[in-house]
Amino acid sequence: MEPEDGADSLGPAALLASIRSRKAAEDQAAADVLELAARWADLHPPESIHSAASFTVAGCEHEEPIAGPGAPLVAEFCVAELGAVLGITSVSAKKLIGHALELRHRLPRLWSQVHAGRVPAWRAKAVAEVTIHSSPALTREAAAFVDAQVAAVAGRIGPAQLDRLVAETIKRFDLATADPAADPEDGYLHVDPRHVTIHDQDVHFAGTVRLEAEVDLADGLDLHQALAHRAATLKALGSQESLDARRAKALGDLARTQTALDLFQHGHTSGPDGQDLPVAREVVLHAHFDATLSGDTTIFGPTGRLEEGQRLVLLDQLRSWCGDSRTKVTVKPVIDLNTEKAAPGYAIPDRIRDRVVLRDRACVFPWCGRPARGCDVDHVTEYDHHADAEGRPQPGPTHTDNLAALCRFHHRLKTHSAWRYDMVAPGVFVWTSPHGHRYRRDRTGTTALDPPDPGPPELGPPELGPPRIPSPRR
Repeated sequence: MEPEDGADSLGPAALLASIRSRKAAEDQAAADVLELAARWADLHPPESIHSAASFTVAGCEHEEPIAGPGAPLVAEFCVAELGAVLGITSVSAKKLIGHALELRHRLPRLWSQVHAGRVPAWRAKAVAEVTIHSSPALTREAAAFVDAQVAAVAGRIGPAQLDRLVAETIKRFDLATADPAADPEDGYLHVDPRHVTIHDQDVHFAGTVRLEAEVDLADGLDLHQALAHRAATLKALGSQESLDARRAKALGDLARTQTALDLFQHGHTSGPDGQDLPVAREVVLHAHFDATLSGDTTIFGPTGRLEEGQRLVLLDQLRSWCGDSRTKVTVKPVIDLNTEKAAPGYAIPDRIRDRVVLRDRACVFPWCGRPARGCDVDHVTEYDHHADAEGRPQPGPTHTDNLAALCRFHHRLKTHSAWRYDMVAPGVFVWTSPHGHRYRRDRTGTTALDPPDPGPPELGPPELGPPRIPSPRR
């Protein structure tokens, strides 16, 4: 790559100055994006949702509270177009708008510091994320107290300090007294940090996932003792794995109600009375492997694809999972994706749904990554329920070249907004947004196509004068 602006001839001091100026430009651009995201929300208040009648149709657009109490509500479908333009998911766009509204309406001091260049946007967004999702919710006055404290240190506050500040704010403003779970003696319910999070979308190539948890002290000590005991038992039974690996295995055994111990005691899958023991592992995985036939033998390739998380999976891993304590294994026949399938009527049979799921892999809306197996299957061209009765050709048949996987939000968006899409080839879709932006979505991902005419080019950064701010809603 050729260096730009003669960077190879810069001395150390000039190179550092150039890096610093680029970082300042990056911070300013991030601040501008926050401002413009808030203005995008201003253009889409709940009043912009047009209703033709006094009743609402199920699935139609509704108003969305995406920031804390006192911030404006937003028409929910507006997040999709902003996300598409930025190349991010609708969920990420919703979070961006929420952060912008939270800062502008409930954390105005921090908002001002971001635009003055004293606090980077990422720090301010981290604070906004906490104040939006505080439990119990922070009132506008409580959020203002947090804003004042954080602004006083120019946003330089770590996650632990921020959690303590929010907990103090909840107590100071007596926000937990209305909570039936609050202590009547103290009138204060601290921010409950307990959680168990399994990062199942971040699968390691070794077939493992990371989990983190915060539990009551007594529960933690009990779990530690149970894992230590089970790890020692596995070692006594001949396991050569490390202590960490045995503790991890012990946790899985707890989740399966100690199925490995049951199998060791009985040596089979039936109980003492002869009754079949229930299948303990009920996790469903969908793995795809290439296979070849050698005589009467099927030979599978060493690597395959796991639908869950769209990750690589090794055949040896799959064998170990399937061979472990009463795992139920179902082998389905190969589906030829090159063969089109159709069905009469509107209902989508499982055989056609499976083909669409395997072809699309994920929701086909631009940048969306929700797995297709959990999505709706949409008729790209709407099915006409009256065509057969009126003797007209069916414009939207239940046919694989007229079906696509859409998550529920984007299915509603397509049905009740101006977003439109066409299938231009099997599994290849071209979307057009309400403002004319076009996107191509296929199995490799999303590509932005020719955008609409943006108007005259900008000569510099956008002018971000006083915005039109809608009245806060409670």
